[in-house]
Amino acid sequence: MVEFIKLDTSSMVPKYIQIIDSIIYNITIGKVKIGDKIPSINKLSEEFYLSRDTVERAYSVLKKQKVLVSVHGKGTYVAQNEVTFRPNILFLVNKLSLFKMKIYDAFVKEIGNRFNVDLQSYHCDESLFLELINKHKTTYNYYAIIPHFRTDNLLHKSSTDKVLKAINELPKDNLIILDNKENQISGDFIEVTQDFEQDIIEALHIGKDKVSKYKKINLVYPKATFYPYPSKILTGFKKFCTQNNFEFEILEEVTAQTEITSQSLFITIEDNDLVKIVNKTKSNGFTLGKEVGVISYNDNPLKQLLGITVITTNFLSMGKEAAQMVLQKKKEKIKIPVNFIDRASL
Repeated sequence: MVEFIKLDTSSMVPKYIQIIDSIIYNITIGKVKIGDKIPSINKLSEEFYLSRDTVERAYSVLKKQKVLVSVHGKGTYVAQNEVTFRPNILFLVNKLSLFKMKIYDAFVKEIGNRFNVDLQSYHCDESLFLELINKHKTTYNYYAIIPHFRTDNLLHKSSTDKVLKAINELPKDNLIILDNKENQISGDFIEVTQDFEQDIIEALHIGKDKVSKYKKINLVYPKATFYPYPSKILTGFKKFCTQNNFEFEILEEVTAQTEITSQSLFITIEDNDLVKIVNKTKSNGFTLGKEVGVISYNDNPLKQLLGITVITTNFLSMGKEAAQMVLQKKKEKIKIPVNFIDRASL
């Protein structure tokens, strides 16, 4: 029984509450059953270097809740397994963007009030991520992680050696990886992701008939940025163009010097670049969807209103699918299909 009780010495949660939560959690998941004997106050206090008062306080609360019962001369036992426990989930996002928040909101909505879900952002920073993991590695029952990091020169990295070590030390039964599948995490865990390389290839194949009317495809890919984008987008784009004999160019941003010529197609990731392309197209007297084409990453109401063609993942589905796996105690690895929504800009 002692091995099932987990205490985090760095946590702000009082130790007696951690004891209560740990015992109730293990009863809830079936590791501790009715009739199981609980360690004595002396044994638990010695094991975790706690005062007897701390352990006694925890046991007293559990007895009042009729979770535990003491038998004179024999010890303390589990009295019931129908207890109310709300497991805690730490939801770690790389940035508080509209689309990452869609994943979080869908997850929270689907999981309902059966879990406590705490949101934290590590802003693509390895040090902050490791600090949050180390601080909370025994505090939470589940860890939902969206892994995207930046290097010192502001390039994208799916993980680092230190990140992988920290994640691999988490219990895999309680691990949820979202959005980015490019990792080397061992074991059986929940994974609900998109495939950045294959998704752009698949999406452009879907729209190939319309894409083919343009002589040149330009991908506006911000290479170095505070919140960098997966390099697999770049890899997939190059593969599609090479395999289909399209002339292409990679632009890091749209500037005043960027030329907009007839029969050019632009694929944008950041909305600022999308706005610049649309404005330049109009100022040069071209019509969007005729002389100049535009495809944008990720959908929103404004793009729908303006008729912008998009490559997008169903972020709501991503959050919902992950929550369903937690609720059903499943551990599967699934990919959310890419959507290519053809509108007037192509």
